[in-house]
Amino acid sequence: MTMGEQSFTAMADPKAAGTAPEVGIGMLGYAFMGKAHTNAYKKIPYMMYPPPAIPRLVAICGRNVEAAQEAARRYGYEKVYGDWREMLADPAVQLFDNGGPNNAHAEPCIAAARAGKHVFCEKPLARNAEEAKTMLDAVTKAGVKHQVAFNYRFVPAIRQAYELIQSGKLGRIYHFRAIYLQEWIMPHYNTPMIWRLDKKAAGSGALGDLGAHIIDLGRFLVGEMKSVSAMTKTFITERPQGDGTMGKVEVDDAFVSCVEFANGAIGTLEATRFAAGRKNYEVLEINGEKGSIRFDLHRMNELEVFWIDDEPKETQGFHQVLISEGYHPFWSNWWPHGHIIGWEHSFVHELTHFLDCIVNDKPVAPLAASFEDGYRTACVCDAILASAAGKRQVDIRY
Repeated sequence: MTMGEQSFTAMADPKAAGTAPEVGIGMLGYAFMGKAHTNAYKKIPYMMYPPPAIPRLVAICGRNVEAAQEAARRYGYEKVYGDWREMLADPAVQLFDNGGPNNAHAEPCIAAARAGKHVFCEKPLARNAEEAKTMLDAVTKAGVKHQVAFNYRFVPAIRQAYELIQSGKLGRIYHFRAIYLQEWIMPHYNTPMIWRLDKKAAGSGALGDLGAHIIDLGRFLVGEMKSVSAMTKTFITERPQGDGTMGKVEVDDAFVSCVEFANGAIGTLEATRFAAGRKNYEVLEINGEKGSIRFDLHRMNELEVFWIDDEPKETQGFHQVLISEGYHPFWSNWWPHGHIIGWEHSFVHELTHFLDCIVNDKPVAPLAASFEDGYRTACVCDAILASAAGKRQVDIRY
């Protein structure tokens, strides 16, 4: 191919020529997740090239209008709203991105679906399975695209593990064990009574905040969960409130659970916000008849793999594999091998997937978590709480 032919090919691709369809974004929330999602939208057009669509930052919304205005100036949103209802009435908003707290998931997402907007919602989908089901019913009835922000599905090493399992190379799966450990509400941080510690706002504590991630990864990598047996613990039962009084903490600070999968595998799940020294420590291991896989989020560009039939036997053992080659998931859009990427890039990958599903009418699942997946994860969370409360094994029912 000559240089001229290469140029003509590039121009013949409408997406490469810069004419990919625009999708108008309406963002609820300007803090942690609003920042992470916006960063991804801004990177997509030039890094996930050619992009399936060009995100247009139409509007950002927050109860603190002054803070929302500052976020709009910083990120480049065209408009600011103090009420999500007004934002959803804006015809330029085609995709509603909900980065609000858990108690602000259901009502806005349902309203967005009824208004014909596609819906992207932060995890956990809802405070409980009943609430999640109302959201699933709404997006299903409206016929809009829907995705839950379980971003760890879009870490290249996790996707590589998924592909290895789906290919049958691990054979029958025997074990799934996962932990997610943080320390940020331990006593030395003097954390007050924030919304994540309020049952009415959050629904649950470490379970919904951290446990939902590893439950989703268990379902994604191994399959549906059949039953659980669990224990939860609240270590600090009162926290100071803004008015000087003490508020009662009714959510879990930590949980541990045994789980049985429908395919016969068994597993363990553990999450806590009281693990001193652990900042964002998510580790999982899968053992199968032909080998094992281990992943550590702190080393997110790596997989540890062990194959039973490895030769020679004298050097058989776990191998540290750097997931950064051009043939590894998502890597063709990034850097030469060995030039690692980070946590923020998982959002780039998941939102590119959602935009592709919207403009090309592709199914969100199984690669991403749909609201069906969010609902099923909520069912597992509810079963864990029921098991802990009743001190018994609980079957998961959808």
